[in-house]
Amino acid sequence: MHGCCPEKQGAAKEIGATRELPVKTCKAAGVTGIRIRPAQPEDHDAIVACVDAAYQGYIEDIGEKPAPMLDDYKSLIRAEAVTVAMDGDGVAGLIVMWARPDHWYVDNVAVWPERQGTGIGSILLARAEDVARSAGFTEIRLYTNEAMTANTTYYEHRGYVETHRSSEAGYNRINYTRAID
Repeated sequence: MHGCCPEKQGAAKEIGATRELPVKTCKAAGVTGIRIRPAQPEDHDAIVACVDAAYQGYIEDIGEKPAPMLDDYKSLIRAEAVTVAMDGDGVAGLIVMWARPDHWYVDNVAVWPERQGTGIGSILLARAEDVARSAGFTEIRLYTNEAMTANTTYYEHRGYVETHRSSEAGYNRINYTRAID
């Protein structure tokens, strides 16, 4: 994990984030047959491959591997911090998230490049919002690297508001928050 870790092993399980859920078909976005479920140890290689593929294009812009490419996904899976979007081909995308004392934290959203723009990322963020809401949180926080300009537009379109910019471990980040009710 880059810079932080889940404050509590199994925090997602305690609040019901680990149930498998079918997702309504989103025909407008081209998403059909997606299931959301907690990542399992056997998903590890597919998760790493998805993250590497999703972030590969940013290496040149950032000047090094983006932080999610350096994470320890075995530990994150054990901590029940990874949720996957599954389709007939396996892992289509994933979200890494956990509870912090005063907010729900989204550490990473990754979708296979050929599936980006189809609504899978939105489904995963909606899942994070649902889990956070059911756990009694009223705020989600996340960040993106300032070199990932498409992400800034995406998050702002989804109602996230920039709170500040920071530098952590050499990464220039734009921090966002979104109130949820």
